[in-house]
Amino acid sequence: MKKFWLWILLWVPAWAQGQILTDKDAQQTIVSALDHIYNYQFDEAEPLIRQLRGRYPQHPVAPMLKAIQLQWQYLPLKENRAATTQYTQYLSQSLELAQKLLDKDKKDPEGVFFALTAHGYLALKHHYDEEFLKGVGEAKKAYGYLIDGFKLMERNGEFYFTTGLYNYYVERYPEDHPIVKPFMVFFQNGNMQQGLRQMEASVKRGLFTRAEASYYLTIIYLKHESQPNRAIQFSRWLIDKYPNNPIYRMRHTEALLLAGRYNEAEPHIDQLKKLPLKILPMAVKVFDGLVLEKDAQNDKAAAESYQAAIRMPFDIANTREYLAFAYAGLARIAARAGDRNQAKTYYKKATDIAEYKMIHQEAKAFSKG
Repeated sequence: MKKFWLWILLWVPAWAQGQILTDKDAQQTIVSALDHIYNYQFDEAEPLIRQLRGRYPQHPVAPMLKAIQLQWQYLPLKENRAATTQYTQYLSQSLELAQKLLDKDKKDPEGVFFALTAHGYLALKHHYDEEFLKGVGEAKKAYGYLIDGFKLMERNGEFYFTTGLYNYYVERYPEDHPIVKPFMVFFQNGNMQQGLRQMEASVKRGLFTRAEASYYLTIIYLKHESQPNRAIQFSRWLIDKYPNNPIYRMRHTEALLLAGRYNEAEPHIDQLKKLPLKILPMAVKVFDGLVLEKDAQNDKAAAESYQAAIRMPFDIANTREYLAFAYAGLARIAARAGDRNQAKTYYKKATDIAEYKMIHQEAKAFSKG
């Protein structure tokens, strides 16, 4: 169940129509702050957040923006104790101010969104810190606000994202992990195709949720739907809009490689090699391996890249799946060399890690071959 909540709650907040958004200047300020954060222009975001805090000191928007900024600026956040402490404090401040809105009106759209967001981010923090009981407690609190958001969707297009994300994953997760099905009776039913349509509607209709909807559609079409060309439609918009964001570029590169568009991917791999983010080298080694294996057809060099990737540290939230990619690549290479036992061992390691549907399908096909 922890992984289910991870997918449901891992999103940057949307902003519902309410008192702060009757102020068009404030609306534009929020958009600009988010754009700077997503594009790794943190110094430019700071004065905008201060401006919002000065104009709306009792609103949860400013501390939430600060939390989002810290999350991106110090990725992976868990490794920076001071930033993690500040992050938790900002989320707690935002939650406290959201609760004040809800004390006045328990269905206040902004109160619902910020409470949902704060509880969701706190649940994720506890998950990555392996404080699972605390994480479950926060997730339970978030669920009620998530359901409240269903009723607000038609009032504001931003709610299409959270509703769509839920509708997709509440069905997808137990389909991929049958062991949790007995527990899912407590959750409201969803619809995967409807969820995809709702998230795509958020890309078109949402002002504040467009980037997050695009990012999660990229992941869904890569990981669960095995449609990399469809994923590229969303990842390309992200890197065009936010060229400095290394995670968005990493996902776009992945999509191009899985679609077999190696010539398009290589310039992005070169750019990733120049970026200082410490979680990128492992991903780059895997990407190099894919190009060497599938495009250059150089199994020896590809195997060296995959082995190098396996020895590198990974980030559980962003690059752990690339470890499975490396093991699957080594399995294919071993199979071509006629070492079926070694290939079987590597596929076992890949499937123990992977949530990507295509890796499980590939391993299953090998075992039947």
